[in-house]
Amino acid sequence: MTGLHLEGTASIDGTTVFDGVALPVVAGRWTCLLGRSGVGKSTIMRLIAGLADHVRFTGRIDGDDGQQLDQRITLMAQQDSLLPWLNTIDNVLLGARLRGQQLDRDRASQLIDQVGLGAHLHKKPHALSGGQRQRVALARTLMEDRPLVLLDEPFSALDARVRAEMQELAAEQLAGRTVLLVTHDPGEAARLGDNIHVMTGTGLITVEPPSTPVIRAYDDAEVLACQGRLLRLLREAS
Repeated sequence: MTGLHLEGTASIDGTTVFDGVALPVVAGRWTCLLGRSGVGKSTIMRLIAGLADHVRFTGRIDGDDGQQLDQRITLMAQQDSLLPWLNTIDNVLLGARLRGQQLDRDRASQLIDQVGLGAHLHKKPHALSGGQRQRVALARTLMEDRPLVLLDEPFSALDARVRAEMQELAAEQLAGRTVLLVTHDPGEAARLGDNIHVMTGTGLITVEPPSTPVIRAYDDAEVLACQGRLLRLLREAS
């Protein structure tokens, strides 16, 4: 397992996105990053993923072990980005296909079964619900088998019940991996965060998470109290 650390300043077309942010992502834990829209959360995610060529970044992004992060990171975004002409199993195998690697259909089938879609192997995205498509996206993320997982608001488009189910499924399937979750949802961070940071225009505010292990009950008293603290910070943040 390895963690990572981002520290620096970012700008786009001469406009500062964030300045002097220092974000630790602890090995083997869930780190949750919240903040208002436009504060730079997704920019941080894209920088770590190596998908921010349009961003001028001054600083460092590296693993705790001093090794390069490329080839060790996978990203699951808000949109499932499934290819409509591929069925479930072929969407899960997309990364390997694009890299020209041998397709491990047995492992893909196993992962699809683990996320509860064993009966939908050959369905195309139009035949799946929003929650089911996100389950396919999670299986595709797991298929990459990377130690560092970036989750960029992957459940925000789902209704409350399905979102709670996906949080629980992700916590189970990603146990032991290093996870950075960007979210707008204080309740989600309170359920999932081992480490929780609120991003503001002046830096990061670290918030003490509930004392119980991930994943936490949504109606647990500590979770509700943490959710309240986070919402207060988000409303007060500049």
